Amino acid sequence: MTRDEIKVVAQNRKARHDFFIEQTLEAGIVLSGTEVKSVRQGKVNLSDSYATVENGEVFVKGMHISPYEQGNIFNKDPMRDRKLLLHKYEINKLIGYTQQKGMTLVPLRIYFKRGKAKLELGIARGKKLYDRRADMAERDAKREIARRLKEHLR
Repeated sequence: MTRDEIKVVAQNRKARHDFFIEQTLEAGIVLSGTEVKSVRQGKVNLSDSYATVENGEVFVKGMHISPYEQGNIFNKDPMRDRKLLLHKYEINKLIGYTQQKGMTLVPLRIYFKRGKAKLELGIARGKKLYDRRADMAERDAKREIARRLKEHLR
């Protein structure tokens, strides 16, 4: 693996099911040493996490990073809030989006890029139940078409 490659560690699959992702943004994430080792092992859960803007800083909440097994006193709280590293203009843009009704910040995936931990943040609008049902019906229809085409080509 070269240094420019991206190594995805964890994804929030539930996010694309529950939200319409309007736009994505890459943010650095502030981690302690043992947290980085745990993330490299893939012991991250993004499923119920979200991001907020507080006092001009962006924090991700609800992201669970399991304690590192070989770490001892240096292990941090697995559910603590973690600061995201963004430029000022990006933070101002996020403030504008989150003030709109129904918009939220959802972590989509965490990965390593050039040795640094990055978080892909999605600016999202919540899906209604009928939107989710429509997506499922569309996915089922595509699967059925692909299956019929495969049968027909035999």
